[in-house]
Amino acid sequence: MVTNAGQCHYAAVDRRNGVSATFKTTIRRTPLTSRNKKRFAASRGAALVLAGLLVLGSGLTATAQSANAGSPNGLEGTWRVQLTVSDCQTGQVLRTFPTLFAFAKGGTVTFTTAGQLPSLATPGLGTWHHMDDHTYSAVSEVFIFSPAGAWIQTHRLTRIIEVSTDGDQFTGTVALQIFDTNGNQIVTGCGTNVGSRMK
Repeated sequence: MVTNAGQCHYAAVDRRNGVSATFKTTIRRTPLTSRNKKRFAASRGAALVLAGLLVLGSGLTATAQSANAGSPNGLEGTWRVQLTVSDCQTGQVLRTFPTLFAFAKGGTVTFTTAGQLPSLATPGLGTWHHMDDHTYSAVSEVFIFSPAGAWIQTHRLTRIIEVSTDGDQFTGTVALQIFDTNGNQIVTGCGTNVGSRMK
């Protein structure tokens, strides 16, 4: 059996002579004294604090990236936007109309436009991300339908957006790609947009 002193007693039998004998050996161990308990708890606590700092640090980095652009909100928020469509070759203005954009935290964008009948187009859905400084990019797509209700095209709009220093205005360029229902590009277009933050 094991004693408090850390010694073990064993009984052995010599089968040839039928003699039994008892011998003992000492097991070396480090007792978990109150001092060692304190050291263990301290090291465990330090590890937990370090892990917490690492998680907090990564969260602060992500927050700083999303907020970067000279304003607390960056691009995030709802905007009134005036879109101007022009001929890519000549630069001639073809039409101008208002749109509403919502850039959500996490990188999704939705928009609706007065440039297309609601019965002929879905709202635009897409993604956006911060490029550098005050510059952002966004890509969105819209399904277009015929007056009879058949899906006939998909419009993809790629935007480069420059937010003002105060974070309440933006300007940008728009590249339009129109695809048929088989995914073949059939038309391209160009445009510019000017936005003001909805408050």
